[in-house]
Amino acid sequence: MELATVALVFLLSALAAAADATPVNKSCVTGGAGASVSIGYGGAGASAGVSLGGDAYLSNCPLAEEIVRAAVENAVAADPRMAASLLRLHFHDCFVNGCDGSVLLDDTSFFIGEKTAGPNANSLRGFEVIDAIKAELEQLCPETVSCADVLAIAARDSVVASGGPNWQVELGRKDSRTASLQAANSNLPAPTSGVATLVQKFTDVGLSAKDMVALSGAHTIGKARCTTFSARIAGVGVSAGSAKDMGFLQSLQQLCAGSAGSALAHLDLATPATFDNQYYINLLSGEGLLPSDQALASPAGGEDIAALVADYAFDASLFFDDFAASMLRMGRLAPSGGRAAGEVRRNCRVVN
Repeated sequence: MELATVALVFLLSALAAAADATPVNKSCVTGGAGASVSIGYGGAGASAGVSLGGDAYLSNCPLAEEIVRAAVENAVAADPRMAASLLRLHFHDCFVNGCDGSVLLDDTSFFIGEKTAGPNANSLRGFEVIDAIKAELEQLCPETVSCADVLAIAARDSVVASGGPNWQVELGRKDSRTASLQAANSNLPAPTSGVATLVQKFTDVGLSAKDMVALSGAHTIGKARCTTFSARIAGVGVSAGSAKDMGFLQSLQQLCAGSAGSALAHLDLATPATFDNQYYINLLSGEGLLPSDQALASPAGGEDIAALVADYAFDASLFFDDFAASMLRMGRLAPSGGRAAGEVRRNCRVVN
């Protein structure tokens, strides 16, 4: 699908101020400003006790972000899919009792962790990358940089390594001493979720419908198993009589045939390893892979949601700005008991 290059991009100054981010990469800007939307941002704020900031390790571990960035760049160079995997780890961490590194904990005799939850089992990847980063940080700055902060930095660096926007990560999180299988099973959105359910999942943690649409754009990179989009294979969300839609459906059926659901498909077939706004263009073309993705562009999902999808499809710069702002908001989600109760784990898989 071809879009004319715009001569002028309308920046959202309020969002830029809220994000307090470094300038974002705007080299992929296409199209004109899309329809306006009336849905606003939510406001998940930092918990009392420990505030986040960009200079948390400036004096006691000044090379922390450099170490994470180098490790992420090497990991993504070796396996481009790793960018999506590391980004997803941060998302799945923050949606379960805040951004506290709980997703990294192995099971113990005291609790069952989150790794075997339905949305995570045989799905989450990148643990060994985080382990290697943490080991290097422990050698340089023992018990200083939290695993939760490593996840937040690695998520940002994964986006940048894939051609996406940059932002200053807020730091100072603590690591939890426990994890919750039940919360992981109930809090994380499913690939079959409709728009109402997606909005509710985000609202439950203090994020808005606009955050949901912006963060869904992370599906511009990565892959998904056939089991996660079986409804699409069955024709859900495909327009009857559309040759283009039927061609997309047939390609999915051929990919998954005989694989027992284990085959992997690119979430964005057009630019699978590049962080751009192609995801939203795909939705407008009826080529969203997951049912939860394609639902965003459906009239049934609401005019505001569909309009925002169109905005991002026609204005990559707007998407980049909003994505960075929403990542910062998500990164502020804190445990219900506050960050002060946490610790800095020496090993991200076990409590101290």
